[in-house]
Amino acid sequence: MLDAAPLLRDVFGFDAFRPGQEDIVEAVARGQNVLAIMPTGGGKSLCFQLPALMRDGVTVVISPLIALMRDQVRGLQAAGVAAGALTSGNTEAETEAVFDALDRGALKLLYMAPERLSSGAALGLMRRIGVGLIAVDEAHCVSQWGHDFRPDYLRIGELRRALDVPLAAFTATADAETRAEIVEKLFDGAEPATFLRGFDRPNIHLAFAAKDGPRRQILGFAAVRKGQSGIVYCGTRAKTESLAGALREAGHSACHYHGGMDAEDRRAVEARFQTEDGLIVVATVAFGMGIDKPDIRWVAHADLPKSIEVYYQEIGRAGRDGAPAETLTLFGADDIRFRRQQIDEGLAPPERRMADHGRLNALLGLAEALACRRQTLLSYFGETAEPCGNCDLCDRAPEVFDGTEAVRKALSAALRTDERFGAGHLIDILTGNATDKVRDRGHDALPTFGVGRDLSRAQWQAVFRQMMGHDLIRPDPGRHGALRMTDAALPLLRGETTIRLRKDTIATAKSGPKVKALVSDEHAPLLSALKAKRRALAEAQGVPAYIVFNDRTLIEMAETQPTTLDAMARIGGVGAKKLDQYGAAFLEVIAGAVDEVHPARRKLAGRSAGDLYDRLMAVQADLARGLDGTEKPLSCSVGLLAKVAEIRPADDRAMIRLLGDKRAERFGAAFLDVLRQAD
Repeated sequence: MLDAAPLLRDVFGFDAFRPGQEDIVEAVARGQNVLAIMPTGGGKSLCFQLPALMRDGVTVVISPLIALMRDQVRGLQAAGVAAGALTSGNTEAETEAVFDALDRGALKLLYMAPERLSSGAALGLMRRIGVGLIAVDEAHCVSQWGHDFRPDYLRIGELRRALDVPLAAFTATADAETRAEIVEKLFDGAEPATFLRGFDRPNIHLAFAAKDGPRRQILGFAAVRKGQSGIVYCGTRAKTESLAGALREAGHSACHYHGGMDAEDRRAVEARFQTEDGLIVVATVAFGMGIDKPDIRWVAHADLPKSIEVYYQEIGRAGRDGAPAETLTLFGADDIRFRRQQIDEGLAPPERRMADHGRLNALLGLAEALACRRQTLLSYFGETAEPCGNCDLCDRAPEVFDGTEAVRKALSAALRTDERFGAGHLIDILTGNATDKVRDRGHDALPTFGVGRDLSRAQWQAVFRQMMGHDLIRPDPGRHGALRMTDAALPLLRGETTIRLRKDTIATAKSGPKVKALVSDEHAPLLSALKAKRRALAEAQGVPAYIVFNDRTLIEMAETQPTTLDAMARIGGVGAKKLDQYGAAFLEVIAGAVDEVHPARRKLAGRSAGDLYDRLMAVQADLARGLDGTEKPLSCSVGLLAKVAEIRPADDRAMIRLLGDKRAERFGAAFLDVLRQAD
């Protein structure tokens, strides 16, 4: 089995693992069955791509989305890794090339959609090509109650048993129930080596705001982030189109995306998002999961997601490169009613509906939180944290008040009207607004009529929204959405507990970005120039810009300003192939003219062998005409010097075998001195 460290450096361009990666890589490489739950942007793909290069045989990667597979294959190929995908999106030539590579034993990673497993030929193919490892991406799809259920994922367990090879499963979000189902379906209930890495994404700023003109709020949020790539998620297809149009009218580069579009139009949007800087995509949940774009700087929700897991997945598409990113989630009473209705009118059994209400409650608890949002979010996933200093509630503590009396009044109004009315009618009763509907039903004679005149209608709307957020009342689908009290409200009604509510402070939509600039003003012009060079190279090759280098790599270039290939090789994300392919072009942007370097020396850039080569070259120059400078000129070729630097012969005999008698006599002793000094 090959060593991980050289592959990490030379292929992927990283000097060290991210937190949590190394243990997972070692377990997968050893052939253990593995379940790894890691945050989006935490480097999941490396945890199966690197072991695939360390192990014998082909690693089959089962992934749910074509776009995601194609992105990963392009990224691997750009790094010099033999990878291919068999998908319905392949051209005939692409499929032939993959099978040809498999027949030659040249492919190390083969990506497949789970639907291919339904073909009887799939098992025969995998036996023929010598599959040594199965990796499952987005493993939560195996759960039929997960938010992306794919029935063909259920065949993966059968495949593992038939091939008798280890399996490594990866996902970003899986609660205890989903994890148990993954273990049952993929590992036959036998507990794999499980790695539950921190869910925290500290580079992402979290923010929520009550709806107060959602279009205006989203336009204001985007206005102060103009030129940054972003995603706006909407609850309906129609809203994606209208909001994208409004963003374009406001001068943004924006387009919409939803499941009702033609496949060709969806692919065109995906291609634009991958290649254009600063594009905003306004989308339904159909967009994003398969887009491996690391430099999305912000994600906004114009409508409340359906669960805390979905929220976490969607905000996780921002800042995958580790650079600062922002989120904004808008929510209102209508969102809560709609999500409750979705659950109650679904086909799931009662216990599942109860669990889904619990997941929605967790998200509503995050939306209505009174203290650090990151603490609330991480606690749902079983983690504890200190206040983060990177959310809207840490930026500015909310105003709160004792809402016990207001909540009791609201509950009383609902109960005295037999829980048959919505918030609007109940607020009329509480504020003493004798509408025709109130008078016709005699509700102006109720003891609760007018008892809430101390609060405005807007304040009562906030109270009712927070009551729904705390799951004290729910819309009753059997009564056309009338609000009914839940068991959770009983202690409040009996006076056994109290509740604090938040005074709504609608965040000004035009507030500036909460994150720092990617680079200082001093380095910003160079970063722009590096991005322009990246864009030109990417367009020439017809690949997304981040396949060349991601933003994080360009930022490090702009800040450190390397002037040699050796220095460039030490930049994170610059592997051997990318250094060879792009290094000189980016050095020219940074330093102007670049000295030509022999290909053999270029391959040693950034490695200790490179420094050795330079010292050997200097020693050779001194001895080219012998010790006294009178002998016939003699030298070693560049390739031979590179071999000395890499192999490091330990004694005279080994040096003679490598250089031959004549060159060993002239240079051997001096070369050995250089090598010994380097040890």
